[in-house]
This record gives sequence, structure tokens and C-alpha cells, in this order.
Amino acid sequence: MDGVRYPILELRQYTLRPGQRDVLVDLFDREFVETQEAAGMAIVGQFRDLARPDRFVWLRGFTDMARRAQALTSFYGGPVWKVHSAQARATMIDSDDVLLLRPVDACSGFPPAADGRPQVGHTALPPSRVLATICHRDKRFDEAFAGFFDRQVRPALAQAGAAPLACFQTEHAENTFPALPVRTGENAFVWFTRFPSQACLNGHLDWLKQPGHWQRDMLPALTATLAAAPQQLQLAPTARSLLR
Repeated sequence: MDGVRYPILELRQYTLRPGQRDVLVDLFDREFVETQEAAGMAIVGQFRDLARPDRFVWLRGFTDMARRAQALTSFYGGPVWKVHSAQARATMIDSDDVLLLRPVDACSGFPPAADGRPQVGHTALPPSRVLATICHRDKRFDEAFAGFFDRQVRPALAQAGAAPLACFQTEHAENTFPALPVRTGENAFVWFTRFPSQACLNGHLDWLKQPGHWQRDMLPALTATLAAAPQQLQLAPTARSLLR
């Protein structure tokens, strides 16, 4: 989880067949973490979507777009995917909901992980939660929006105990591995917030709904620039997620 060395980020949301999420999570944690990283990418985190029981969400990082093509070619053409791809695909209805992102600035990527990833076979689930907030608009997010976010939105969230951990926006470069589609023609701004527990996440979500500065001032100012209300993904890290 190093936003300096792996600034290109895929936010991948998979719709799975009913009852198959734990099957994919177990397979992913066991077979697809170290093997992808050996091919030259970073597995930043993998999660169960708390609001949608058939959704699996994960984050994958790359050093740049050229090395992304090399790493994906190596992994998906390699022996591990060949052995396990049929089982993985059997769990999925759709795997094409992918946003290709980059940090908003040099300091807004994910910081290095404080603790290492648990070993293969680790099954205890962390109590922490991650909230991904996704904003869309009809034109590219520019320096003016980034400045508004840093001057007004970020301090308001930090004051509420929910300072963003990392902020990204759409990477508009051409998809260098067309075998895996990404969402094109979209403009996204995404921030990630980590909470130590479900109770803390619930408290933050309740705060967002309460009358006060956020509802009165910040949310109207934010949504006035967007195509729709921000989308929130409430995420529970898997047993071996690095982001936890």
C-alpha cells in the first residue's frame, strides 16, 4: 500500500453470483495476492461490500501505465491464473466495473502500510472499515475542485474524525491492457477513509445526515459541482487485506 511507488490505481467492483462471495474471497486471499505482486503490481486491499452481499471490491496498484500492461500480461498469461481462472470466473456475473485512477497530487496517494499483510492461511477478520466516496461530474476534475476539496471538504471531514486517507481522480490515459475493460469517458474523484470499527463508521455516517455545517454548507457546495450525489462504498477488509 504505497501511493508513491504505485500511483496508478484500479478500483474494481465485481458483481458475484448469489452465495459465491466467500468462495472468491478465500480463493483470492490464498492464490492471487503474492502471485500478482510477484508480477509487478501491488494488491492494496480487498473487501466485502457491506451494503451489497454479492459485491467484491478490490484495489490494485501499478507504477505506471506501461508497467501495468507488462504486469497484467505476465499474471494473466501465467500458471497461477491458468490453474484457478475457471474457479474464479465461476463466481462472477460481472467484473468490468473498473475505475482507473491516479492520485490528485504527489501527496494524496495511499501511505505505506503501517503493518505487514497477514500470512497465507490467516482467517481472523479485522474490525476496521473503509469508506470509499466516489464523485462524478460531466467534465474533468481540475485544480479548482482539488483546491476546494483541500480548503473546505477535507478540514470539515477531519474535524469530524474522518480525515481522508487518500484521494484519487480519473486516469485518462488509454487502457494499456484492453483484455480487462475499464470505465471510459467518465470523470471520477474518489477519497478513501479508514475507521477502526463498524461503530465508528456508523457514527460518521450518522454525522453526515445531521443538521449542521456539513448538511447546511458543505454538501450543497460539493454536490453543486457534481453530476449526481456522491456514491459511498462501505467496505469490510478481508482477512489478508493490506488496507485494513
